[in-house]
Amino acid sequence: MEKEEILLKAQKENKGVDLAERKVAKDGTWVAYFVIVWLVIIVDLVNGFVLHNVNRGMDFVLFSAAFVVFLIKYIKLRRKHELVVMLIWGLASISMLTVWILQLSQVI
Repeated sequence: MEKEEILLKAQKENKGVDLAERKVAKDGTWVAYFVIVWLVIIVDLVNGFVLHNVNRGMDFVLFSAAFVVFLIKYIKLRRKHELVVMLIWGLASISMLTVWILQLSQVI
C-alpha cells in the first residue's frame, strides 16, 4: 500500500477530521480553561483586598463552565465519576448564583 493510499484510507475512516488538529484544539481549550480559573482567582483576590467585596457572579460563570464540561462527559461516557463531579459543580454553581443574586439585591 502506498503512502497516499494509507492517508486516504485514514481520512475516510476519520470522516475527513484531522486528529492532530482536534488534539491541538482540545489542548488549547484545557489551557484556556486553566488560565480562566487563575484569572478569576486573581480578580476575586484583588476585589477582596481592594473593594472588600467579591463578586460571586464570576465564580458562578466559572463553576457553570465546569458543570457543563462534566455534564457533556457524563452524557457521552456514562461514568458515575463524571456524574458525581457534575453534581458537585452543579451545586457549587447554584450556590454561587444564589450568593450573586443576594449580592445584587444587597441582602448580603
